[in-house]
Amino acid sequence: MIPMMLLGALFSRKMAGGAMPIGTYVSGICSYSFAAAALVTLGIGSIRARRWAWAINLILSWFWLIVGVVATAAMTIFMPSVFAAAFRQAAEQTPNAPPMPTGVAAVILTIVIVFAAVFLVAVPIAFLLFFRRPDVEETCKRRDPVERWTDRCPLPVLAVSLLFGFGAVYSLLLAVTTPFLPFFGRYLTGWAGGAGLVILAGIDGFLAFSLYRLRLAAWWIAVGALGLRVISAALTFRHTDLLQLYAKMGWSETQLQQMSASPALRSGSTMMWWSLAFTLLFLGYLIWIKRYFAAPAQPAAVPGTPYLSSPSGPAL
Repeated sequence: MIPMMLLGALFSRKMAGGAMPIGTYVSGICSYSFAAAALVTLGIGSIRARRWAWAINLILSWFWLIVGVVATAAMTIFMPSVFAAAFRQAAEQTPNAPPMPTGVAAVILTIVIVFAAVFLVAVPIAFLLFFRRPDVEETCKRRDPVERWTDRCPLPVLAVSLLFGFGAVYSLLLAVTTPFLPFFGRYLTGWAGGAGLVILAGIDGFLAFSLYRLRLAAWWIAVGALGLRVISAALTFRHTDLLQLYAKMGWSETQLQQMSASPALRSGSTMMWWSLAFTLLFLGYLIWIKRYFAAPAQPAAVPGTPYLSSPSGPAL
């Protein structure tokens, strides 16, 4: 994927509208590099039957499947309109060029959706069917009897901790490459957006560590912070246009016109509803894992210490 992005950056400079801002390509290349390094590491750990590799592969497979199903469904719903808008835009720019046959466009669209379904749905299902097998878990635990860091936290909570940790790293990456942040009805960009993303990364990093340590206060902070993010994103996507964000990020006028030709990409309501659905799903999962967080134990009474009676309740 990294060479494909580099080729895309090279070819886009020769097309109408020019290339996207350099930060977009840097962000994508860094993301793919991180994903490749993580997958290679997990592959080596799986070959060596490490306990931590089994746990993280199982978590990653679930997350991969959930995101893949939603992404494939979104592509199936919105890709036809995006393709149609792109073909109309191309026809307006080159009036003498022959139009794209409907059958060819249908074949291209089908290939894209099938490709996404294989790598975003079928592959994680195959991983889940393998890593959920009891004999696979038993093999890793027998061949790697040493306690690992993944054993010190329940897997459902570890999944949330890793997700917040990934969010912290990604926020720092965006702060350097493409600083923008939806913030209660407006988009913060530039230094303000970068500072906001750094603060967000700090909060996510704190939550990742504290949730891993099973601290109840961190669970409450995570639920509250997630609720604030829902409100902030809803207000921003409802009252602002995504084209304003693209313009602040340095997109050219031609690129903005191409984006405005597609209702799915132009409107913020579509992104708002999909983001809201994902966030509510995550919030429900957070509420479900509450069972793993116990309230701090009350200190035992010291023998010989007198109790103070409370006039309205039990002894204090």
